[in-house]
Parts: sequence; C-alpha cells; structure tokens
Amino acid sequence: MKLDAQQTQNTPKPITRKTDTVTANLTDTLKKKSTSGLNSVIEYHAEDSIRFNIDRTIVYLYGNARVSYEEMELSADFIRLDQKNKAMFASGLKDKYGKYRGRPIFKQGQEPPVSTDSLIYNMESKKGLVYSSFTEVEGGYISAATSKKSPYDEVSFKNGVYSTCNLPHPHFGIHISKGIITKKRIVSGPSYLEIEDIPFPAVLPFGFFPKTNKRASGFHFPSVGEDGTLGFYLRNTGWYFGINDYWDADVLATIYSKGSYLGNLAVRYRKNYKFNGGLNFAYSSTLPGRGVEGTESYKPSKNFSLSWTHQQNAAAHPGVNFGANVSIQTAKYFTESRAGASYDVNQLTRSQSSSSINYGRTFANNLFNFSASARSSQDFSNSTVNLELPSFNLSMTTLNPFENKNGTGEQKWYEKISVGYSMQGNNSVTEKEYDLFDKGFKNAQNGITQNIPISIAFSPLKYLQFSTGTSYNERWTFRTVRYNYNEEAKKVDTSYVRGFARNFDYGLNGSLSTKFYGMKNFKKGKVSAIRHIVTPSTSFNYTPNFGSDNFGFFRSYYNSTTGATTRYSIFEGSGISAPGMGRSASMSFSLDNTIEAKVKTTGDTANAFKKIPILQGLNFTGSYNFLADSFKLSPISFSGRTALFDQKLGLNFGGTFNPYQVGANGREIDAYTFRNGRLPRLTAFTFSTGYNFNSAALKKRQENLEQQQENPQISQQQRQDISTILNNPNQFVDFTIPWSFNFTYSLTYTKTYNNLGAQNNLVNSLNFNGDFSVTPKWKVMYTSGWDFEQKTFTMTSFSIARDLHCWDMSFNWVPFGPYKSYSFDLRVRASILQDLKLSRRSAYNPITL
Repeated sequence: MKLDAQQTQNTPKPITRKTDTVTANLTDTLKKKSTSGLNSVIEYHAEDSIRFNIDRTIVYLYGNARVSYEEMELSADFIRLDQKNKAMFASGLKDKYGKYRGRPIFKQGQEPPVSTDSLIYNMESKKGLVYSSFTEVEGGYISAATSKKSPYDEVSFKNGVYSTCNLPHPHFGIHISKGIITKKRIVSGPSYLEIEDIPFPAVLPFGFFPKTNKRASGFHFPSVGEDGTLGFYLRNTGWYFGINDYWDADVLATIYSKGSYLGNLAVRYRKNYKFNGGLNFAYSSTLPGRGVEGTESYKPSKNFSLSWTHQQNAAAHPGVNFGANVSIQTAKYFTESRAGASYDVNQLTRSQSSSSINYGRTFANNLFNFSASARSSQDFSNSTVNLELPSFNLSMTTLNPFENKNGTGEQKWYEKISVGYSMQGNNSVTEKEYDLFDKGFKNAQNGITQNIPISIAFSPLKYLQFSTGTSYNERWTFRTVRYNYNEEAKKVDTSYVRGFARNFDYGLNGSLSTKFYGMKNFKKGKVSAIRHIVTPSTSFNYTPNFGSDNFGFFRSYYNSTTGATTRYSIFEGSGISAPGMGRSASMSFSLDNTIEAKVKTTGDTANAFKKIPILQGLNFTGSYNFLADSFKLSPISFSGRTALFDQKLGLNFGGTFNPYQVGANGREIDAYTFRNGRLPRLTAFTFSTGYNFNSAALKKRQENLEQQQENPQISQQQRQDISTILNNPNQFVDFTIPWSFNFTYSLTYTKTYNNLGAQNNLVNSLNFNGDFSVTPKWKVMYTSGWDFEQKTFTMTSFSIARDLHCWDMSFNWVPFGPYKSYSFDLRVRASILQDLKLSRRSAYNPITL
C-alpha cells in the first residue's frame, strides 16, 4: 500500500496490539457530535482500545473497530478518524505470528460490502481510495489493485479481475485493465481471459454489462455442435424475459444447417408459501436428413411437447389441495427432436408418458371429501393415448345414525350400525393419437357409480371379529350397446343407443377374522425366540341373478350360422360395469403369515433385545362359489415380502396356483389336481428385489435440497436449479457422496396350455447404476444391465466428472447400441458465465433398426 507522509502520520506499526493506558468505555458504543462541520453524528466503537491526540480531533481505534456515518459503515482492526480534516484511514494489523488480520470492510447504503487491504475515505466529499479491494457483484467477484470512489456513487478501478471463483487467488478470471462501476452498469476497457495465471491471446477492446441489482431480460447465447443426420446446429438461442419477482420465461430456438428446427417456450412462476410451477411448450420440424430434396418422401416430421407442473403449499389453503404434472407429446417427439435438442439418453429411450391434474377438498365440517382428477397415458410404441377427462370421487365419512349422542351407558347392538355413501364418475377414451380429435371423443366411455354400504360389527367370543351387512350399488351411463346378427353379411352388427340408462345390484355379506400366535423360545444362542403370527379371515357374499330378463340388463342374439345364442350385457364399453349374471353365493378366504425373531443385542443392558422380521408377509387368497355350475374354486393367489440386511434389501414375490387338471386339448377340466395326488399347478410367478447402497447419504442430500428450496432468501434461479436436481437426481454429480451402487432384479414367469402342450414365458433382467469417487475431486458414474433372455446388455453408459472448484469437467460415453456417442464438456460452474465453456461431442447418428 502507498500513502503520502500526511496520511501515514500516526499510523501504527504492524506489531501485536497493546491496550493503551488511556481508554474509553469499551463496552458501549461511543457517540460523538462532530465539531468540524459535518451534519451527522459519527458513531465509533472499538473492542481493544481507543486513543485521542492532544486536542482530541484525531481518534485511534484498535481491535474490531467500527465507524458509522450516515449510510457508510466501516470496520477494521485499525481505524484512524481525523475529525478536523473529515478523513478516515483503515487497515488490518499483523498478529504476533506475522499474519495480516482484520482487513477493512466498507459498506455504503444498499451496495454489497467491499473487503480491502487498506483505504482512505473523506466523509465530506465522499471520495475514497481503496487498495486491493474484493467485492461480490452480479453473481461473481471483482478484485482490483486500486479503486477510487467518487461522490456520485461511482467506482473506478485499475487492474481488476472478474471471476465466479471465490478464492483470494481465483483459478480463472476476466482481467480488466480499467473500468467504472455505477449503480446500473459496469463499463470496462480492454480485457482478456486468464486461466491459472495464463492469459489467452483474445482481447476484448471494451465491455458493457447491465447492473440492475434485480431480474433483467437478456439474450441467451447458443451452443454449437453437430448432428450426423441433421447437420451443424445452434442450440437454445433466444431471449430471457425477467418479467417480475413472480414470473419469468425463456423463448429459445435450435436451428440445424439442413433445415430442421425446434422452438421452445418455458414459463416459470412462484409465490412464496403459496404455490410454484412451470409451463413448457416445444414444437419441432425435423427433415429426414437422408433422401432427395423435393421428393414425396422428403417431408418434415412435425411433433410437439407440452408439459405443466404445479405444486401448492399444503398450508396455503387448509382443506383444499391442487397439483398438476402434465406431460403430453407426440409419439416421435423425443426421438426426432433429439429429446428437445438435449440429446439426453434417458429421454431418447422413453416408451411411455403419463400426466395428471388433481384437485381435492373437504367440506361440511369434514363430513364429505371431494376429489377430481384428469389423467392421460401414452404408449409411444403404438401411438396409443388413454384419457380420463375427468374422473371424480365424492365420499361421506361413515356414520352411526343410531349412536347415543350422550355417550353414556353400554353401547347397544343397533348403535354399532354404520352407513356410508360414495359416488364415482369417469369419462375416458382410448384411441390412436392421430384419430383422437377426429373420432376419439365420439367413442368416449362415461358413467357414474354410487354405493351405499350398511354394516354392523361386533366381537363374539372375544377373539373373533365379525361383521355383516348389505350394500346397494347403482350405476348411470349415457350409452348402451346392441348386437344383432346380420343374416346377409353373416356377421354381428354393433349399434349404440344414446340416452340415459341405469343398472343396479345389491347383496348380503359377512366376514369373520381372528389372529393367533405361535412362539418358540430358545435357552441358548443369540436368538431368544421366534414368533409366528397367523391371521385367517373369511367372507361370504350373496347376490341374486341380475342376468334375468326381468331386469333388462342383458340381451341375447342368435347366430344362425353356428346355431349358438350369445348372451351379452348392454353396458359393454359404456364406462360402467354390469351386475353379475347368475346367482352367486361365494366364500372368499385369506391366510396371512408373519414370522419374526427376538435377538439379543450386545450392550450394557442385560436384557437388550431387538425384533428382526424374517417374513413380513406371506398371504394366500382364493374364493369358492357354492352356486356355480362348474369350476367353483378359484385359482389360489399368493404374495410375500421380506427384507434383509437391516431392511435395506427388499424381496417381493407372488404367483398363482391353479387347482384344476389340464385335458388333452390343453384346456382346463373341472377336476382337481390333488385327486391324482398332485399339488396345484404353478401358472404364474414374479420375483423382484433391489438394493440402494449408501442410501442414507443420498436421502440426506435430498432432504437438504428440499429444505434449501423453501428458504425465502434464495433467488428464483437457485430454486429452479434445486428443483431440477430433485426431479433428475441421476443427472447431477454430488462429490460429497464417496460412492453409491443401486441394482434392481426382476423375474416374471407364466405358464399357459394349448393344443401343443405347456408354453413357458420368462422375463429375466438385472439393471444397475452407481458411482464412486476415485479421489475427492474425481467421480466415475455408470449405468448398465443384462437381459438374461435376450442375452444382451441393456442401455449402457459411462461418465467421468471432475470438480475443478469453480469449473466442472465431464466426459460421457455410450459405448454401443443405437445411441452410441460420446461428449466432453468443460464449463464454468456459475450460471452467470454458463456460456464460458469448451464442448466436444461425437456427431449424433442414430441407428435405424
């Protein structure tokens, strides 16, 4: 630092501080009315000591000193306050180890604080001279060798460096020879890029940067690349609109050299503690890339994508909730638009998409609950769309109409009678996407179903839970079907009758359940006991024959060619179900099993035990219809689950046993297998498992991100970044997690019979992904799997990431398959310099199978 003789007079030597014998009150802030012509009170304070010169016009402050004057605040380890000349000098001090500490921090009004080595400031003219300053500005940091402050709130500087690296000596920066900082802009002279103190030869003669200290609109610079089919491209160029604190938007475009293009509109909104969401619409026009221009086959493919997300804070409207997660695309959008020009492999390989909009509320003192939803699902493989627009549910809390309101005395049997009510409505259509608007809605299925259950429950013999009751169901629709055999065409004609129609059913039901335990104790060993919990239950249901002509729910047609009469329901394809045809007196049964062990634990407590589940559930279910003409016993279904290694490895399995024999023609016959001394046939089996290693660290990261997202002090851009990470956790690298490994395994087996005999179908695959840190700054990530039936790898990719503090470096490689490619990126981490990057990627050239 360079100071003239007058400025350096009475400046302390850089030695360890000593408490002066003449001190002021160090516990309270000293306030002194200026006698030198200043119009405001100067407040000063020091924790170590305060000294004055003979006429008390110069004050020396030591140890965490602080001076406040109007909008100016200054803190440092040493401050010399010259009230006569209306000037201040501030600097740090060296401690006994020779380390420079307590650098001055200068703050003026709403401007960000400036850290310096030393400074001189005139309180009357409001001019200042700053040496080795460092301040945060516009998402980055500016350091300058010398700076001068004018009375017009302008700062001029020389030999400055702008960087998003927050280290005292940054890894990179834009070196600015000279510049001026005002409230609304930064103007710079010649500047050049410097990385690891190595200057790049390209020089910008001048620079002009808006500095509004608020959200502002601006140009979005594109990225450059090459597509093997569509040519060179400029990706995501356009304009950012900073509308206000609640709304912002991007209008972007991607242009290819061979004529294809993609347009995108992204709108985001948020109101703290109320709601947040976003709307994204994209439209693409993709030329084939191969073929002869001007021919019939050389036509652009038009595709679009529409997505909308909305989340409502649960505390914003108690009793009311609203949410949306909409994703609608044409079947070829992801493949032909290159996943919206992102070239994301996960998006390129998507085969399905689903959307939903949900609304719910309670009313009448929470007696009624209403919910409505609009849903859609798409299968890109066959271009099929299924829509539910809308479906709703109205339910009433179960009431006990004969309950004693006073609540006194023993409860009577009739007070246990309960009554409920529910109503469901739906309006659905399933159609090819290209026929959806032409004829899809004409074939919509809609209907309303109402249910009134009445029941009574009690506990006979103390350990049995018994309930009985009745239920009434009524269904409404607006279209019914008629089938007639056409004698001339020798086929069945289908016609629809428009208008209101209804059906209903009712029946009696009862259920009985209990629970019993089995215990095996062990005197030796670590296992103290094993307990088996068995929960059997059975239910009975009787319904009349609603298939008779008296009700009119079923009709018949005669096929003169085959001589067969076919009975059908007029409610087929109407959106509601039909009552059962024929009387039914069925008994359903289930048997659930749970096994757990009581194990001794090591510890100071003598009787320390813990429960370990061995089998969390093994359930068998089936039914028997006493009035059926044949096949009275249904197939027996079973399902089970358990977990190993402290509940981290989950195992799920299930299947179906068929109790009937198979005849020579491959069809079932009404004869049980056990008559031949055989067990029921296993006709279906499923098994799945998965393990998430290091899940605690991943869960902690997600929880921390969710907490940060609710912080009202963070910016809208930071909230959007956090939301993107939460929705796509596998696309972002967390160097704080040293390793992780996840795998899922699934097996599905089915067995069918026909004239050729038994046919076995098997689906068997293993998928895994994970990452590991080679060093604290190097991370390797991988995704792959194996299809045991096809004997080939599933989608496989490898990535390497390097944390360069203020830079990120990544390498991505898909070694084989239809999306074989690689890419390399080196970019500044801060979003404000997101276009300062180096990218290299192979030309994307999809394989057509």
